[in-house]
Amino acid sequence: MTKLQTMAGAALQACLWLALAPQPTFGQVPVKSKPGALTSLEGLSAAVQEITAAVAPSVVQIRVTSYGPERSDGYGTNATVIGRQQAIGSGLIVHPDGYIVTNAHVVEGAQRIRVTMLDRPQAEDGASDSVLTRTLAQATAEPKEATVVGVLEEFDIALIKISGKDLPVLEFADYRNLRQGQLVFAFGSRGGLDHSVSMGVVSSIARQPEPDSPFLFIQTDAAINPGDSGGPLVNTAGEVVGINTFILSNSGGSEGLGFAIPSALIEYAATQLRQYGHLHRPVIGIGVQALTPILAEALRIPRSSGVIISDITAKGPADMAGLKLNDLVLAIDGRPIHNVPMFAMTMLQSPTDQPLKLEILREGRAMSVSVTPREADGLHAETISDLVDPAHGQIPRLGIVAVEVDKRVAKLLPELRNASGVYVAGRLDADEGSASGLRVGDVIHEINGSIVLSVQSLEQKLEAFQRGDAVALLVERHGSFLYEAFEAE
Repeated sequence: MTKLQTMAGAALQACLWLALAPQPTFGQVPVKSKPGALTSLEGLSAAVQEITAAVAPSVVQIRVTSYGPERSDGYGTNATVIGRQQAIGSGLIVHPDGYIVTNAHVVEGAQRIRVTMLDRPQAEDGASDSVLTRTLAQATAEPKEATVVGVLEEFDIALIKISGKDLPVLEFADYRNLRQGQLVFAFGSRGGLDHSVSMGVVSSIARQPEPDSPFLFIQTDAAINPGDSGGPLVNTAGEVVGINTFILSNSGGSEGLGFAIPSALIEYAATQLRQYGHLHRPVIGIGVQALTPILAEALRIPRSSGVIISDITAKGPADMAGLKLNDLVLAIDGRPIHNVPMFAMTMLQSPTDQPLKLEILREGRAMSVSVTPREADGLHAETISDLVDPAHGQIPRLGIVAVEVDKRVAKLLPELRNASGVYVAGRLDADEGSASGLRVGDVIHEINGSIVLSVQSLEQKLEAFQRGDAVALLVERHGSFLYEAFEAE
């Protein structure tokens, strides 16, 4: 090596050292942080890291496979082409045995639900791996199959379950202690990126969509995006204050207007669904709405806010107890009632076999009325879509999703001339099965003169046909019978 080469090498090393050494940006003067400010920022950062580490293991990613409408079939009917769909949401473990709460819209129509939990290995004793190294090398847990325990569509709450024991669970915060301006953290799988977190404040503790709506939402500016639905909103103690539910956005992403279902409703609903699979609803047979200043003036009520009885079910508990229209509900069992959501939540948490003391205002006079709630009537009326099982109702050779016309389906189709057969509930694809000419709403009664009574029998009869064989389906459509004839494919 020559002296020149040695000098050049030394110069290169010096240049590299200078390049790698921390340097101020050209034209800038290095800024020195004040010790106190730096300590405060480091303390805040450490606190956020601690909260994130404590909460993340209880947050899961939910992947849902379903079959749903994709586009119109061209016949003027709505949403008739059925296709396989994938969706991603989030959830929160609420019981050590694998119960997970999420939004109802996350698991709506699900045929398969898979849950992925955080599996971030800790550094072994004596290991020098950095947090970054361990995070990048973390082993993604194998997804677990989940089943639906119960769904409350009107509250947008669902409970699902995976196999497991001693799973990490977070505490629920007392919703009554929530304050505007509190720091909160939103966890979820935004954009499909699992175990993401954002920070913000509580913008409003009780945002009501409409004056007469029984629902309240927590508003936050913490970033909530598609994929975060069902994930927890937590406070600085790592307690759950709500479940991320929806956003208001013109762009489709976070614009600082995120909304969460409050912890009080989530905790109560999850417990009810876990114990019973549904929600016990005490009712007293009244309809209520918010008392506005204009309504109060028109009805000559000496108050400008509260909850007024606007409907009473004949011979219901309230009617039998003597409650009347225009009565103003002031309190229930000593709990003040200021708005419709307070009334709804108080009723929801009341027993069905014990009398409630309602304090009311009637024509300017305060009085008390004792009312014993009863259990609300059962399930909402079913629709045919509720009865369809796309995973087992597919008939690929006809390109349709179908359901047997049993008593439940027949009840929903009172105009049927022949209350049997197979109902065409949807189509698998716009092209498949087009030769059959079937439309959504058709009922197949016969195939080549042989009576069809179930999806299984129709599939079995189709198996006997070879490619090119003539097929004739006797179909009931809009009250008329007709044949759809085609060649088997």
